[in-house]
Amino acid sequence: MTDKKDDHAAAGEREHGISRRSLLAGTAGLTFAGALAGGTVQATAQHAHHQSAAGGTTGSGRLYQVNPGMTEHADVAHDPADIPGPITRREPETVRVELETIELEAHLDNNATFRFWTFNGRVPGPFIRVRVGDTVECYFKNNEDSWMAHNVDFHATTGPGGGAVLTTALPGEEFAFKFKALNPGVYVYHCAVPPVALHIANGMYGLIVVEPEEGLPPVDREFYVMQGEIYTEEPFGTAGLLTESYEKMLNERPEYFVFNGHVGALTDHFPLKANVGETVRIFFGVGGPNFTSSFHVIGEIFDRVYNAGSLTSPPLTDVQTITVAPGGACVVEFKCEVPGRYVLVDHALSRAERGLAGYLIVEGEEQPDIFAPIGEPPDPAMSGH
Repeated sequence: MTDKKDDHAAAGEREHGISRRSLLAGTAGLTFAGALAGGTVQATAQHAHHQSAAGGTTGSGRLYQVNPGMTEHADVAHDPADIPGPITRREPETVRVELETIELEAHLDNNATFRFWTFNGRVPGPFIRVRVGDTVECYFKNNEDSWMAHNVDFHATTGPGGGAVLTTALPGEEFAFKFKALNPGVYVYHCAVPPVALHIANGMYGLIVVEPEEGLPPVDREFYVMQGEIYTEEPFGTAGLLTESYEKMLNERPEYFVFNGHVGALTDHFPLKANVGETVRIFFGVGGPNFTSSFHVIGEIFDRVYNAGSLTSPPLTDVQTITVAPGGACVVEFKCEVPGRYVLVDHALSRAERGLAGYLIVEGEEQPDIFAPIGEPPDPAMSGH
């Protein structure tokens, strides 16, 4: 007799043409799987001094009640302020990163839940921060309660599969590998087990920042925001436990667009907060797997933009909207000069109707020389902003 976990895994093998045995043998038959050929190898690393590089905590313990009278459910949303601080050291070190892949049913919107696949119980996964020249040791575990195989591909890695070849793990397995951070920048990491796009869509993505030797210029507040898509069999707004849709993913027809995991993550749960006069830095990435973002903050202009995640190129200045591709990232910085609520969006604005919005709440004294009504202001409820 099989349980639901085994049934789901078997169904996945039938639908996607992938067996767990062939996955580990590197013969899954998909284009991306060919890049991972060679099987799973455990890499051991002797390490001396370690510095914690990952922000965030395991998410399985945090609960959220979707509606009065309904059962509480786990919350995978990543608090955008929950990131490690800037690196002040000027010498390379060995940095230990611990990732555990956790599958859990969690809050999707006010009426629905979804079985997310996560790194460390959050979407996006931990914000990892290292310095150029550091040796990164990644200790990777697939939780024993998982239904699927998982791994991790770091775009910051120089090496086959970005580490995916060395970390492909069945439920309950653990592997480790190391890489040297050769290039500064802001990079995506994600699960790369076929079908790769489905693992990403279900929540398996995050950012790793490799700071340049001199570090980054100081700012008052830093935030971590990532955009993703969720594909469900059920239409947008359906109540209950929703099911992932492989067909909709292939046809690029998401039901939900989200910032930091789920609908309302950066509005109801974790709005960004700052004060007038402070400079804000947002590390922004797109997990995807399919849609490019036109990232925009309504009512603000980006003073500086590190385009494509490059931290060594001169930043763009005075930018309204920045294009970020799936699997890409950028950094935006701006000074908060007027109090109020600012809305984070993808300026493909119909996506806001499917859940994609966040808030930046700026508190402080009014600045009538910069922004003020003439006469009686209209009802703010009538404004789309």
